[in-house]
Amino acid sequence: MRITDRKPDFANLQAVLEHRRPDRPTLFEFFLNEPLYQRLAEGEDWQRGDGLDRFRFLIAAFRNAGYDYATLHGSGFHFPTAQFAQQNTRSINEGGLIHDRESLAAYQWLEPEDFAVDLGRLAPDLPPGMKLIICGPGGVLENTIFLVGFDRLCYLIADDPQTAQAVFDGVGSRLVRYYEQVVRYDTVGAIISNDDWGFKTQTMLSPAVMRRYVFPWHRRIVEVAHAAGKPAILHSCGQLEAVMEDIIVDMGFDGKHSYEDAICPVEEAYERWGGRIAILGGLDLHFVVSASPGEVRERARRMLERTASRGSYGLGTGNSVPEYVPDENYLAMTAAAFE
Repeated sequence: MRITDRKPDFANLQAVLEHRRPDRPTLFEFFLNEPLYQRLAEGEDWQRGDGLDRFRFLIAAFRNAGYDYATLHGSGFHFPTAQFAQQNTRSINEGGLIHDRESLAAYQWLEPEDFAVDLGRLAPDLPPGMKLIICGPGGVLENTIFLVGFDRLCYLIADDPQTAQAVFDGVGSRLVRYYEQVVRYDTVGAIISNDDWGFKTQTMLSPAVMRRYVFPWHRRIVEVAHAAGKPAILHSCGQLEAVMEDIIVDMGFDGKHSYEDAICPVEEAYERWGGRIAILGGLDLHFVVSASPGEVRERARRMLERTASRGSYGLGTGNSVPEYVPDENYLAMTAAAFE
């Protein structure tokens, strides 16, 4: 299924991330969903059996949907956790293997170098003008929570800050090395540091604790991207107003993704921060699911009109496109960019 014949041109998203006007309305989405990927890639020749088929499959899907890039994990690198119960959600207290110095010493870290993929081999599969955006296997805070458990992590920070620091450092240092591997390739146009930091009303940990344990590693990740001449995007959910200056000034992210109407509608976020950091996506997921296709298209059109003369905006949902988003609503949103 090809939604549009528009040719990809990563220069448009590059302009958005540099807080400039792109040459045309530009789409941005973190990820779609498997059934939609399947429909978008139907009929495409992406199977080679050489270990890169999943990458080619996603490239075909994103291209046929009208994106200037494809978002991929750079490798199979991850942080092993214990078995946990998960259906459509999971508890942030499940899966923890580390709870003190002894269990930290016993934990078997995996190393990103052991999972490295030659992303340069995908050059022949990228249409002219298209790039890859590489996301991580979760972020610094998320992976630390999964290794320790949220409640336990709060106690560990209070009772044994040195051990807490060691866990954050173990995660953060490996994520830095993961991104160092991927930014070396010309096929990669940008990176996403994906790490949910907040609840509906506040950050998951206090801003002071975030600044001590989490933000220094994200600063390093951004530095890795910028040293390679590539933008760094933050995907993070929750109420982050208290740390927006950290995101923009201290860590230096080029774009911010994930917005909810109940926290800060994207229209408000754009007016407050759009001149200093690219605002990506933002059409509230509940709205995209529950509104009519006409309403979705109209809000998308108004957002593009709001940002047309100033740039620094990529159209998309506030978070992602899960399976419960009606296809007609998703297509109504993207159609606004093709008009």
